[in-house]
Amino acid sequence: MPNNRVRVLLFAIFKDLTGVRELHIDLDDEMNVLDLRMRLLEEFPRLKPAINTALVAVNKEYASDSDQIPMGAEVGIFPPVSGGNQANFPTILAITEQAIDLNSVLSQITLPSSGAAGIFTGVVRAKTARPEPRETSRLEYETYGPMAEAKLLQVAQEIRSRWPAIEGIAIVQRIGMLDPGTPTVMIACTAAHRDSGVFEAARYGIDRLKEIVPIWKKEVGPHGEVWVEGHYIPKPGE
Repeated sequence: MPNNRVRVLLFAIFKDLTGVRELHIDLDDEMNVLDLRMRLLEEFPRLKPAINTALVAVNKEYASDSDQIPMGAEVGIFPPVSGGNQANFPTILAITEQAIDLNSVLSQITLPSSGAAGIFTGVVRAKTARPEPRETSRLEYETYGPMAEAKLLQVAQEIRSRWPAIEGIAIVQRIGMLDPGTPTVMIACTAAHRDSGVFEAARYGIDRLKEIVPIWKKEVGPHGEVWVEGHYIPKPGE
């Protein structure tokens, strides 16, 4: 029986627990996602606390345990996460290690017809009050790059389908080591008028990013280091 060799990419806590970012595994022809979970657990017993809640992407699409893994597939293993343009409407999508220039990004999605902009910017906070008080020295952001870029485009497309009056869209996520006070993400939408949905669209953008875009953060502080995981589980194909 021929072997099915797949490339497995591990992110965030799964990279930490295994000590590797990438490995190749030979699976039998009929192996599915659940079989791969069990194979990884056999090879890396330290994955036991996290393997059942891992999200799995096969060829950059979310997959369920019953989905078969095709030969030569690229498989991403990661925790729950914490372009194209319409005619004449700009869409700026980026994952970057560089500082986010908020004014520059906004200028790129502002048209002569734009009279309103809804903007959300996330910032690294030094103190967190919930669920229990703690201090943060820095955040480390990591991403599954190719899949994240595809999902950013999906978020932008969903925004346009829900709010047709939106003109420009910008979704920019910064990764790497970030100090308190540093902007981490920018979601911006422009339109002719403020009642066109720009506020709702920007809010939807950041909420959706945190649901389906594979980006994670590690909090580093006096309490130690911990990967922050989300609770939303994307559906296969979402």
